[in-house]
Amino acid sequence: MEESEVPMVTDAKVIAAITHPLRRRLLSALRLDGPSTVGVLAQLTGQAPGNISHHLKALAAAGLVEEVPELARDRREHWWRRSTPNIRWTTEDFKGDEEAEAIVRAAISLNLDYQLNQLRQWEARPDEEKAQWSKGPFSTDTWLRVTDDELHQMRDELLAVLDRWVDRELPDDGLERPPVFFFAHAVPGQL
Repeated sequence: MEESEVPMVTDAKVIAAITHPLRRRLLSALRLDGPSTVGVLAQLTGQAPGNISHHLKALAAAGLVEEVPELARDRREHWWRRSTPNIRWTTEDFKGDEEAEAIVRAAISLNLDYQLNQLRQWEARPDEEKAQWSKGPFSTDTWLRVTDDELHQMRDELLAVLDRWVDRELPDDGLERPPVFFFAHAVPGQL
């Protein structure tokens, strides 16, 4: 998806909706596996179907998911999908509104916790399981000297690479492709 096609979130209530841990998991599942039913999402997350329905409705109210009635086999079955595959926002859009700024600061903190927890969970896995992933997992950090515009250009290039991998059609080669979590940050720092 082109950067210009990704809608920017400018409503703090939407940011608040996506910071809930279960809602984040639901959005991730719908991104990775496509449309799903409440029952399948309940099994995947270990939550009660009623709880899943509640959180899907909250995500729908935020414009992040939508029902897909054409996939249902009967009136009891409810299918859901993401309204947009990508969610992007910038702190600049919330400047000057104290309540929105507080929501954004909390969202950033929760997002960092989520990302670091993914790494901690990987590091805690048994060595036998990690041995099955002997080539792919990586960690990197580096220092650069760039302007804000140059960092923006680098961000766009990295997002284009990620979008190409995320949006590719999976080969029908019989290989299992479990979910892989990727994250990166590039921020001005102090040596």
